Amino acid sequence: MNMTLRALLGATALLTLAGLASAETTITVATVNNGDMVRMQGLMDDFYAKNPDIKVEWVTLEENVLRQNVTTDIATGGGQYDVMTIGTYEVPIWGKQGWLASLNDLPAEYDAADILPAIAGGLTVDGNLLAAPFYGESSMVMYRKDLMEAAGLTMPDAPTWTDIEAAAKAMTNRDAEINGICLRGKAGWGENMAFLTAMSNSFGARWFDENWVAQFDQPEWKATLDFYLNLMTNYGPAGASNNGFNENLTLFQQGKCGMWIDATVAASFVTGKDSTVADKVGFALAPDNGLGKRGNWLWAWSLAIPSSSQKQDAAKAFINWATNKDYLALVASKEGWANVPPGTRTSLYANPEYQKVSFAKMTLDSINSADPTKPTVKPVPYVGVQFVAIPEFAGMATSVGELFSAALAGQKTADEALAEAQALVVDEMASAGYTK
Repeated sequence: MNMTLRALLGATALLTLAGLASAETTITVATVNNGDMVRMQGLMDDFYAKNPDIKVEWVTLEENVLRQNVTTDIATGGGQYDVMTIGTYEVPIWGKQGWLASLNDLPAEYDAADILPAIAGGLTVDGNLLAAPFYGESSMVMYRKDLMEAAGLTMPDAPTWTDIEAAAKAMTNRDAEINGICLRGKAGWGENMAFLTAMSNSFGARWFDENWVAQFDQPEWKATLDFYLNLMTNYGPAGASNNGFNENLTLFQQGKCGMWIDATVAASFVTGKDSTVADKVGFALAPDNGLGKRGNWLWAWSLAIPSSSQKQDAAKAFINWATNKDYLALVASKEGWANVPPGTRTSLYANPEYQKVSFAKMTLDSINSADPTKPTVKPVPYVGVQFVAIPEFAGMATSVGELFSAALAGQKTADEALAEAQALVVDEMASAGYTK
């Protein structure tokens, strides 16, 4: 081979390699540091095998930091992320701003029609699916079957709040350090106010009337807060005003709660290897008061693409992989069906293997009983079950949560907390221009 030909072939090879290198697209994915998302990062070999021309860089953050970072980035059009992990709260707000790319053009095999309608409804704005759910959840009653049996009681599949109070009273045993019920008391819009807002729906309460006027001075909110405080004071754990999801999970796993009403996603934890009562747990729908609404919420951690991303095709390829049916099967093959991300697809709940998981049916029934477009008994101008999908809600609800947590700690009466909540929200809504 002469030198000229060798040089030409060498140059051609270099050009080919350069072309391959330039064809590779790198996308940045911002996500939350929970177990399901961390597990996904360990399964990326499957993604790369199917998408050899895409590289993924991860930014994994604690939930509050993630929210702050992605909100700042998308509001300023920063373009730092190509895929963002966001919640059901953000989707309708950001969608109305035009900040999210439509996912209606995902490939046919993605089968968007398979997404559970209740979950898809919270992620759709003006007919556009704006985020793909990675896992979905509602809330439900988790209870100790052995303690219920010892008390001579049976938990209905669809209990009322009266049933819950009777069970909490019967299961409380202070000498054995068993609290009849554990509920969120820690202040925060995603902590105690997620629980109390969902609970209030079943009591006929609402955050606002049709004209955005605050409703904390109405009898339905007083009934909600009085019942909650009575339940927790008489049958709940000491220091409950400091307890959120994680603290109550630990108490339940240690056998110190007769009941816990919280996220359906907790089911795999209370029946898992870290739970001392794993074989004693039963499940029921969140309670109601016979008014047509249950006290359960609706949430999904979802993947979305900011409109500012310059790599939307590669981002959609990643979302297609991370949230499709094949991914669920992949996790099942590695970790077992009980550890598959729950609450997103109809086909998962039709799968005979998944139906064997003890909490599968109750999770699905709980999700299906929540309607973010009609969350309350009376008409409201907002979307959202345990939140109000307006930008001002997170700040207001955290402040109200501090008042209600103080009432649980005995630092305020229920009436004082409600009066202060009313004044605070009235002022905030006037300042934001919702009311005059």
